Amino acid sequence: MKDPAFYVYFARPIIKFLMKLVYHPKYIGLENIPDSGRIVLAGNHTNNVDCWLLISCTKRCIHFLAKDSLNKGWKGYLFRGMGIIPVDRTIHDKGALNAAINGLKEEKCIGIFPEGTINRTMSTVMPFKIGAVKMAHDTDTYIVPFTITGKYKPFFNDLEIEFLTPFKPIDDNLDLENQRLSDIIKDNLERKRPTK
Repeated sequence: MKDPAFYVYFARPIIKFLMKLVYHPKYIGLENIPDSGRIVLAGNHTNNVDCWLLISCTKRCIHFLAKDSLNKGWKGYLFRGMGIIPVDRTIHDKGALNAAINGLKEEKCIGIFPEGTINRTMSTVMPFKIGAVKMAHDTDTYIVPFTITGKYKPFFNDLEIEFLTPFKPIDDNLDLENQRLSDIIKDNLERKRPTK
């Protein structure tokens, strides 16, 4: 798995500039993202722009697992240049999971939203799919949980992303590890929730 030159030299610098110019995001815990080596970034999904926010956080190329429709038509050229791993969400896509696992074995950075789609419910988080802990468990990789809070309102200074303490899923019961990841993210989001 290669880090596309388009992403590294063109897209990432522009995305970082635009995110900081328009949204003024607050970054917390950036020291939890290692400069090299395999890592899984996993967190809540609030907006289509979440990927851009993550891209603006690190110089590393993040290979996102994303719906396969982004890889079709004219958009496919763009998103392939962004190094995405396409996922067929109509099935349990083992091909996408294996591609992510192979990427981790090559010391890459994988980005994933375990909810599988944007959370438009009243729940703090939706049920997590098991892919993040599965790939991390099978490759002895740390997961860096993250939480996104605030709104994507231009110049509103409300947007925040926090990277939490990395952990390895070491229990062979992946359902328990998946719940552990979900609880970490949910607890941090609820802690940040404004009190009335």
